[in-house]
Amino acid sequence: MDQIMEWAKELQSLAQAGLYYGKDDFDKERYQRIREISAEMMAERTGLPFEKVKVLFCNEIGYQTPKIDTRAAIIDQGKILLVRERDGRWTIPGGWCDYNLSPAENTVKEAKEEAGLDIVVDKLIAVQDRDRHAEPAYPFKVVRLFFLCHSIGGAFVENLETSASGYFTLDELPNLAVEKTNAEQLKMCFGAYHNNGWNVAFE
Repeated sequence: MDQIMEWAKELQSLAQAGLYYGKDDFDKERYQRIREISAEMMAERTGLPFEKVKVLFCNEIGYQTPKIDTRAAIIDQGKILLVRERDGRWTIPGGWCDYNLSPAENTVKEAKEEAGLDIVVDKLIAVQDRDRHAEPAYPFKVVRLFFLCHSIGGAFVENLETSASGYFTLDELPNLAVEKTNAEQLKMCFGAYHNNGWNVAFE
C-alpha cells in the first residue's frame, strides 16, 4: 500500500465532504485548497498531469462513496470467457455500475456490450475492495462485484471497448489487464463454479 496515496485520498474525501456540507465561505475556500493539495499529491505520486488527476479525482460533489464495478464470470465447459481490450490485454467483461441499474442488471449490460452475449446472472461470487486485490492503486475507492453467469445466446461483435473474445482455462491465460482481472480472481470464479455451496467472499 502506498501510504502517500492513501493520505491523498483521505484528504480528498474530507475536503469533498467539507465543500458539500460547509456553510462558511472562508471554510469552503480552505476545503477547496485542501482538495487541490490532495490532487497535487496524487499527480506527484503517479506522474500524471495535474489537470488530468483533478478531473478524475475531484469531479464529484456530496459525501464521497466508493465506485461500484461489476464483473461477469461466464464459464462454459471448464473455460472462462475473457474479452480483449483495445490495448491488447484481456479481462472478464464488466465495468462501472450505471446509476439507474442494479449490480446484476449492470452485469448483464456489460456482458452484452463487451462480449455480445445475452446472459443470466446466477449468483454473487465476491465483494472485493479493489485496492486489496489489484495494482496499481486507483485515486478513488472501488468496490468490485463478481457474478457467476451463464450465456443464453448472442455472439461477439467488435466494438469501441473490445476487439475479441475467447474462452480460457487457468493454464492458458492470455496477457491480463491485471488492474481489472488477475489470475487469483479467475481462480476464485472457477471455485464458485465448481462449488454449489459457495459462500460469497467479502471483506
